[in-house]
Amino acid sequence: MSNHYSSKKRILVTEKKNSVNSSRRSAVKTATKKVLVAVESGDKVAAANAARAAESKIMKSAGKVMPKKRAARKISRLTKKVAKMA
Repeated sequence: MSNHYSSKKRILVTEKKNSVNSSRRSAVKTATKKVLVAVESGDKVAAANAARAAESKIMKSAGKVMPKKRAARKISRLTKKVAKMA
């Protein structure tokens, strides 16, 4: 453990960011699973609503938790799966 103020502060900030990022990652995974479950069950309305919520979560994490292109790819793939249902 360091004794410098700035080092102590960096440790605290890093811990806080890690917890926020891990919760964001988890929220993205959960939202994605909800879309996939709705698609599997064949419920178009639930799938569309879940996709909208998942897109919001993914875009909020884009550039922070995951690269922007990965986020775009995830959204595109989910949207295609929901669109195939119609």
